[in-house]
Amino acid sequence: MAALQHTPISFQSKSPPSTRIFAVQKPLKLSFSSSFPSSVKLNKFICSRKPQSRRGGGAAGATMNASAASSYATALADVAKSNKTLETTSADVEKIDKIFSEKQVYDFFVNPIIDVEKKRQVLDEIAASSSLQPHTANFLNILIDMKRIELIKDIIKEFEVVYNKLTDTELAVVTSVVKLESQHLAQIAKGVQRLTGAKNVRIKTVIDPSLVAGFTIRYGNAGSKLIDMSVKKQLEEIAEQLDLGDVQLAV
Repeated sequence: MAALQHTPISFQSKSPPSTRIFAVQKPLKLSFSSSFPSSVKLNKFICSRKPQSRRGGGAAGATMNASAASSYATALADVAKSNKTLETTSADVEKIDKIFSEKQVYDFFVNPIIDVEKKRQVLDEIAASSSLQPHTANFLNILIDMKRIELIKDIIKEFEVVYNKLTDTELAVVTSVVKLESQHLAQIAKGVQRLTGAKNVRIKTVIDPSLVAGFTIRYGNAGSKLIDMSVKKQLEEIAEQLDLGDVQLAV
């Protein structure tokens, strides 16, 4: 792993992490997300009034929301597993993640002032343009009917946890300054696989210009383990050895 190198390619920051799944002794399985359909116009539906405060406040509210998100995610995974569409449903969830990462979209659906029927109309367009499975689209409709659509981002995170357990998949978040080539991500996946013994390794890529160069790999329970091969880390270690204190290094 220490000898791994990467090829500089520009990558936009603040974009949703891309995901790739590497299976043991199988070709690379790449997961792609579709963007929010341009044909869906939200402006005519959006009210100028601010959304009302949402349910749940403080630590107790956060705990309740986390529990509800976990229950919804598990229910969706159970349906997908029962009809043998777990992989396709996972791809649907990635599409939903991409769509709801758009602030305008998220704000539209969580706004209690906007009529439910208008939300369903937009959801139908999203489901059709993104080719969501019927049970996935129905799941989103249930969240709207139950007024729990504000949990969608937490549900997506919880679904990933459930999916990884069901498929014996280890999630590794690779952070770099530039986009890494597919062959380098495959090498990283193999390294994480050797360390964890997981059947599959799912790679998520994130861009962080502050690393200067190199990359970091975070994996394990809630990202508890870190492999830091960034130039930033090396500069920090050099600064410590030279006892430079708070001196800022210009790069």
